[in-house]
Amino acid sequence: MKTKNFIVPHDFTLVSNIALGHALAAAAHLNAIVFLLHVVGKSKDIRKAEVMLQDIISQTETVVKILPFVRIGNIFKDIGEFAAEHHAELIFMGTHGTHGWQRITGMNALKVITHSSVPFVVVQEKTAKETGYSDIVVPLDLNKETKQKLAIVANIARYFKSKVHVVTPEESDEFLKHRVKGNILFAEKYFAERDVVVTAKILPRAGFDKEVVKHAVNVDADLIAIMNLNKNNLFGVLTATHEEYIITNDAQIPALIVNPIEGVNTLSVDFNG
Repeated sequence: MKTKNFIVPHDFTLVSNIALGHALAAAAHLNAIVFLLHVVGKSKDIRKAEVMLQDIISQTETVVKILPFVRIGNIFKDIGEFAAEHHAELIFMGTHGTHGWQRITGMNALKVITHSSVPFVVVQEKTAKETGYSDIVVPLDLNKETKQKLAIVANIARYFKSKVHVVTPEESDEFLKHRVKGNILFAEKYFAERDVVVTAKILPRAGFDKEVVKHAVNVDADLIAIMNLNKNNLFGVLTATHEEYIITNDAQIPALIVNPIEGVNTLSVDFNG
């Protein structure tokens, strides 16, 4: 059975430690290895960063194997490249305000994510549950690329025995209503075939991002799964501003974010092989 690899970019802030906690909670279920990564700008900073990463590992109580790495480069390019080189399934990253050396704010998080083929779980200051992600909210709009995340969500849901809550924006046009219904049926069938419990709800289109978070709070969700459609938002309802709102939502619910791959309708993270 192939070992699963998770990446945690760490900038020595509290929220990075919380992201590490999320990665460890998931890794414990999957027998995965966690790579703790710090990116420096100059070679003279490497040794200090190595010592600090080792201190974090020595103070962390876990059965999960944690491997420290320091890399010279910049966070917008090298996090994604490092994850690809190590065939990672997921990257767990903390986001915060203007505090912290690397200052990974909501919009900066989107810039980091755009340079990665590996999905991200972006967390704030809400600590992970030992049980993992029990309820996952999945916004599904008319952009065909949003279906790519269903395979990733299904794999996560199967391992954590999660319930998936599909939400779609309300449409007034009859043709678009029909397409929304088709998307819901597709998602329900997709998850049912994989023994994942699923619910579906249509939410108001106006302020859809806020409605998504509100619904996530109502169902006590542990994760909101969205597509990063910054570069391809012709038919979607979540713009970069809306994505940032979900990433930095006031309820501090973590966000699973996937970059679309052109010409692909579904995208899988292999937790099974």
